[in-house]
Amino acid sequence: MASTTNVLSVKILENMFTPILQNCKNIRKLKKIHAQIVKFSLSQSSYLVTKMVNVCEQNQQVEYARLLFKDVSEPNIYLYNAIIRAHTHCHLYSFTIDIYKQMLKEPIFPDNFTYPFVIRSCGGLSDIYLAKQVHGHVLQSGVQSNIVIENSILDMYIKCDGITDGHKVFDEMTDKDVISWNSLIYGHIKLGQMKRARELFEGMTEKSIASWTAMISGYTRIGSHEDALHIFRMMQLTGVKPDWISLLSVLPACTQLGALELGKWIHFYAEKNCFLEKISVCNALIEMYSKSGNINQARQVFDKMLQRDVISWSTMIGGLANHGKAPEAIKLFQDMQKTTIKPNKITFVGLLSACAHAGFLEIGLKYFDSMENDYNLNPGIEHYGCLVDLLGRTGCLDRAFELVNKMPMKPDSVIWGSLLSSCRTKGNLELAVIAMEHLLELEPEDIGNYVMLSNIYAGLGRWDGVSRVRKLIRGKIISKRTPGCSSIQVDNVVQEFVSCDDSKPFSGEVYQMLDLLALHNETTDFCKVLQI
Repeated sequence: MASTTNVLSVKILENMFTPILQNCKNIRKLKKIHAQIVKFSLSQSSYLVTKMVNVCEQNQQVEYARLLFKDVSEPNIYLYNAIIRAHTHCHLYSFTIDIYKQMLKEPIFPDNFTYPFVIRSCGGLSDIYLAKQVHGHVLQSGVQSNIVIENSILDMYIKCDGITDGHKVFDEMTDKDVISWNSLIYGHIKLGQMKRARELFEGMTEKSIASWTAMISGYTRIGSHEDALHIFRMMQLTGVKPDWISLLSVLPACTQLGALELGKWIHFYAEKNCFLEKISVCNALIEMYSKSGNINQARQVFDKMLQRDVISWSTMIGGLANHGKAPEAIKLFQDMQKTTIKPNKITFVGLLSACAHAGFLEIGLKYFDSMENDYNLNPGIEHYGCLVDLLGRTGCLDRAFELVNKMPMKPDSVIWGSLLSSCRTKGNLELAVIAMEHLLELEPEDIGNYVMLSNIYAGLGRWDGVSRVRKLIRGKIISKRTPGCSSIQVDNVVQEFVSCDDSKPFSGEVYQMLDLLALHNETTDFCKVLQI
């Protein structure tokens, strides 16, 4: 009789604390409630501790949740599920697996609410062997199979790069939804297998916005920018409205192909649908406009942003630098220093590049030193490259060469090429030969370096040197170099041109126009000679 009374008393007290815990929104208040629960000797109540763990999860206080859990000597399945879910949501996957192993030793049998989080943790750890073990546990446990668990297992294998096992799960599924198809497609995209991903994509009877976005980002990732734009247009033709994530996926393709008109349409669409509230969308637009030659439009996007991150500032500073607007880039960096956002290494690449283009030697040296002194950033090879370029452009070739020799890393072809270019401008043959010796080791078949050295000889009237370099050029297998490529957008279609390629149906017309332009130039030059 006394035992029954105690059980009823505990139940009454649990019911009393339940609404209090449900209304608890922060850890400070939870600790006070916890003190009262301990006072009433209810710290072993799995029911109440489960409620407290849920509050910890909402506040991302998983360490406190772990202390609460450890204090319970006999936790039930509900408490186990709660603590497993809390660790998984906080990406503490190793702890999730440890608790799952402890659960099996009790023994307490996992259920449909346990496995989705354990499976997600296996995927988060990218451990294929652990994934197969847990999959075996699911099959042996007798847990009722459902599409949520099957999709979780499929996703787990994909995250562990187990595409073969993922296909087996997919093929054995009695019911497949769009999530199932998307997971498998993403698995192939992750491995760069776009042809197989496209086959699966075409075979889908129902496609979600995530399906289209995955294909767009996949093509962009491997550099198939025309295919990315094609998928984007197909998505629009089928009536699927782009979301902000799909816009982020296609904008890099617009940037690389110079598809400015499509980029402008995306800008208009993003503004109309309030996507410009997303910092990442604005950052992508700034980069697109900057690399498409429309730096003023990029600045307009930047100036209208209500919030900016370090990528926003760095992209805009770099864009201004690349367009020869060094004073504006430096002024923007100074504005950035007035905010709470700290510059990163990419910010300084743009800043130092601006100083190099403008020949601002003292300012550039000051900012280079500022990286370590003020922001604790170790300069990388790209920063040294900017500084070498700056010293070379301002005629300090000896200092530039000294810097190259003292660099903490081995100079690459970009740095030696920059030094060679400066030698051409300043007519320093001795240093040019040294730079060329290194370039011969790093990129022996780059004809540009030979041409530059030949021009240095020619500028100094050293025709014997010009002759030697030209013989070297003829002796190289230059034909193996990748042909030059360019693109242009005409009537909303991006056309790509490769050097010496006459495969396009309109190639004849293009070459006819080139011949006319060449004839026009020759006629103009002839008229100048005759002073007509």
